[in-house]
Amino acid sequence: MEAISASKRMLLCMLIFVSALQFIQCSVTYDKKAIIIDGQRRILLSGSIHYPRSTPDMWEGLIQKAKDGGLDVVDTYVFWNVHEPSQGNYNFEGRYDLVQFIKTIQKAGLYVHLRIGPYVCAEWNFGGFPVWLKYVPGIKFRTNNEPFKMEMQKFTTKIVEMMKSERLFQSQGGPIILSQIENEYGPESKAYGAAGKAYMTWAAKMAVDLGTGVPWVMCKEDDAPDPVINTCNGFYCDYFSPNKPYKPNMWTEAWSGWFDQFGGPVHTRPVEDLAFSVARFIQKGGSFVNYYMYHGGTNFGRTAGGPFITTSYDYDAPIDEYGLIRQPKYDHLKELHKAIKLCEPALVYSDPKVISLGNYEQAHVFAYKAGGCAAFLTNYHVNSSAGVKFNNMHYELPPWSISILPDCSHVVYNTAKVGTKETWPQMIPSNMKTLSWETVTEDISTGDHDAKLSTFGLLEQLNVTRDTSDYLWYTTSVDISPNESFLRGRQLPTLSVQSAGHGLHVFINGKLSGSAFGTPENRKFSFTRGVSLHAGVNKVSLLSVTVGLQNNGAHFETWNSGVLGPVVLQGLDRGSRDLSLQKWSYQVGLNGEAMNLVSPRQASSVDWMSLVASKPQPLSWYKTYFNAPEGNEPLTLDMSSMTKGQVWINGQSIGRYWTAYAKGDCQRCSYAGTYRQWKCQIGCGRPTQRWYHVPRSWVKPTQNLLVVFEEVGGDPWRIKLAKRTVRDLVR
Repeated sequence: MEAISASKRMLLCMLIFVSALQFIQCSVTYDKKAIIIDGQRRILLSGSIHYPRSTPDMWEGLIQKAKDGGLDVVDTYVFWNVHEPSQGNYNFEGRYDLVQFIKTIQKAGLYVHLRIGPYVCAEWNFGGFPVWLKYVPGIKFRTNNEPFKMEMQKFTTKIVEMMKSERLFQSQGGPIILSQIENEYGPESKAYGAAGKAYMTWAAKMAVDLGTGVPWVMCKEDDAPDPVINTCNGFYCDYFSPNKPYKPNMWTEAWSGWFDQFGGPVHTRPVEDLAFSVARFIQKGGSFVNYYMYHGGTNFGRTAGGPFITTSYDYDAPIDEYGLIRQPKYDHLKELHKAIKLCEPALVYSDPKVISLGNYEQAHVFAYKAGGCAAFLTNYHVNSSAGVKFNNMHYELPPWSISILPDCSHVVYNTAKVGTKETWPQMIPSNMKTLSWETVTEDISTGDHDAKLSTFGLLEQLNVTRDTSDYLWYTTSVDISPNESFLRGRQLPTLSVQSAGHGLHVFINGKLSGSAFGTPENRKFSFTRGVSLHAGVNKVSLLSVTVGLQNNGAHFETWNSGVLGPVVLQGLDRGSRDLSLQKWSYQVGLNGEAMNLVSPRQASSVDWMSLVASKPQPLSWYKTYFNAPEGNEPLTLDMSSMTKGQVWINGQSIGRYWTAYAKGDCQRCSYAGTYRQWKCQIGCGRPTQRWYHVPRSWVKPTQNLLVVFEEVGGDPWRIKLAKRTVRDLVR
C-alpha cells in the first residue's frame, strides 16, 4: 500500500460525513512492529524542539526545517513551572503558547509527541516543577504521596483537557499521536522502593484513564504497566527491548550531543556515530526514533537548571541554538531518513533475519510480502574496513558503519560516508554604536539592606527566596575590640564560610573581600580568606547566589542551597568566633531588581551615572541603547569582557552569563569499549560560553535598551553585538 503523507492523513481524519455531520476519528494503536496510524504501521522519525527555548517567530522556520530534514514527528516536553508559576494561576502566552506551537506543527503536516511528564528533567530549573510545589504541606515529589499526586493529576488533566478542547489528539483529527507520563523514572524508583512502584503504577493508570485515544509511553521505565509502552533513552539503544512482546521498540531520546555547564568543556557528537546508532537501532527492529535535541535552543531568563547549566542549550543539534542548519549533521541525517523510508515497507512487515558476514560483519535482512527485501550491512570494527559478500555481490564497509540497501542490492547510504561540507559559525560584527554607557551600583553599605527578616542562625536560601531571585543577602555584625593584636599590623583574621552552593560574594564594611563558587561536580564549596576589620562594629554581608536549581535525583526537592555554615572568624586573640548562631538579617534579591531597572519605563526614571572609566566594579548595573543592525540574521552578544551576571534586552531576559573557563579532558574524540566515545569534548582554556542569543523579535529598529548586571567586575565598553551566520569550513 502506498504510504500516505502525514498532512494528507490529517486532512482525511478531519473530513466530515455530510449526512451525519460527524468527524471521522483516526485511531492510533500499536503492535510489536510499530505505531499504527489509521491501520498503517509506520516507521516514525522524530525530533525534540522545546517551545520555551525559542520564540514564536522562530517556530514555523524550525518546524519546516524539521520536516525538510525528513522528520515525521516533533517532540516536546510540557513545562509545568512556566505554565503555573503560582498555584492556580496559569500562563500560556508568548513563548509558553503550547496550543499555538502544536497548531504550527499541525499546519506543517507533522505529528506531535507530547511529553506531559509533568516532571521533565531537561536541564530545566527544578526539573520543570514550580517551586511553590515544594511548599505544599506534607508533599514528597515523585512517590506515592497524596499531596503530590493530587497536584500532578490536576496539572496533567488540565493539559489533556486543553488539548481535547482544541481537538489536537489524533483521535480527534489532530496531530498528537503519542503522550508521555512521568520521565526517566526507572533509575529513581529504587530509592523510593515499594512507594515508587505504587506511584509509577498509579501514574500510568491516571494517564490512561484520561481517555486521549492515543498511546502513552514511559521512557526508561522497564516495568511500565500495560497498555503504556516502555521506551529507551540514551546514546545507543540497540540493546533495548520493550517489556512485552506485543509492544513496539521505541527510542524516545537519541542524544544528538550533550548539554554544557559553566566551567566545563563543550560537548559534540560526530554525525557518523549518531547515524550509526540510529541505523543500528532500526536494523534490530526499532520503529520510532526521536533526536534529543533536533533544535536545542536557549535557556532564556532563569530557566536553566543543573545547577551550572549554560544559557545556551545548543546540544550540538542538527539545527543550532540560533535556528541555523548545522552541517554536515543535518544533511547526513536527512539522507539517512530517506534511506530508512525507502526500506519502510519491508521494515514494518517482517522481523530481521541476521546473517553473519565475518567476525565483525553482519547483514540484517527484512523480507517484504511482495517478494522484495531490504538489508542493513554492518561493520562493527572501530578501526578497520571490511570487504563482505552478500547475495553474491561484493561490498566495502568502512569501519564502524552501516550500509543501507532498500532492495537488498544497491547501497543508497552508508553512515560513515559524509557527503556534505562542514559548516562553521561566523560572528559578523554589527558595529553596534552606543550613545553611552551609564551605571548604577548596588548599595551594600546600608546596614541590614532594609531587611524584613531577621533571626538567629542561618536560613536555607530557597526557603527564603522561593526562587524569586538568584540572590540572597545574609548580613550580620562583628564587634572588634581595639586591643586586638591584628589591628597593630599582624596577620589579618580569616573568615571561613561553608556554602551549600552555588556562589558567594563576601563584603566587609561595604567592600568586596572576595568570591567563591562551586563547580558542576560539587556545588558545595568554602570561602576562606583574610579580611580587613577595624575596631568597633563591622558589617559582614554575604551575597549568596544560585545558578539554577537542581533538576534531577531522588528527593531533589530536599537539596539545600545558600550559606548553611559554619561561618567562623579565626585569628582573633581569644581564638575563633563562630558567627553562625548569632543574629542575621536577610534581603531577597537586589535593589536593582526591586526597582525593576531592566524595564524600559523604569530604567529612564532612575539616576544613572555616566560611565567614563572602565574600572571593574562589583554589583554594578550598566545600561545603554543601540539600534538594530540591518538584515534578518540571528543576533548574538559577546559577553567575554564581563565576568558573571545577567543581561536583558528591552526588558526581556537573555539569561545568565558567566565567563567561566572550560577545564577538563578535552580530547576531540576518542574510543571506548564496544562503542565510540559518545562525547567529543572541546574548548578547554576558553569560556564555556562566550556568545548569547538575542532573538530578532525582541529587537526594535532603534533605541533598544541593553541592561547588564555584573556581580564581580568587567568592561561593558567591550560588549559586542554580532550577526550569526554559518560558512563552509575550509581545512
